[in-house]
Amino acid sequence: MAKVNIKMPEEFLLKVSRLADQTDVILPKVLEAGGEVVLDKVKGNLNDVVGKGTKYPSRSTGELISSLGLSDAKQDRDGNFNVKVGFVEPRSDGESNAKIAGIIEYGKHGQPAKPFLKPARTASRKSCANAMIAKLEEEISKI
Repeated sequence: MAKVNIKMPEEFLLKVSRLADQTDVILPKVLEAGGEVVLDKVKGNLNDVVGKGTKYPSRSTGELISSLGLSDAKQDRDGNFNVKVGFVEPRSDGESNAKIAGIIEYGKHGQPAKPFLKPARTASRKSCANAMIAKLEEEISKI
């Protein structure tokens, strides 16, 4: 049986061990950096579709756009960190922001769909990954 012994550079091993101690601090920062990119794209897309192309004058109050936000990075029961882009509930008029966003995204009888979430997810995928990589490299360089 052949045996291979590989020795890693001492500096690399020290960085990796320090990185392991800091993952609970670094990962939320990295995810939030990527979430900000997606949030900006969703807000831009929502701004572009709300009140545009309607038969009647728009009744938009701007409350839906202002309720859009990013959650803090939280760890789920499986140990995975997550951030969410979503709407704060409830609205001042008692309606659900999620319901109104769903109607805008998918439409309803007599109201055509004006997708803003799915195109934002698709368009921001690469820039989100790049922002997360840049933030990770920045955090690693601090170690």
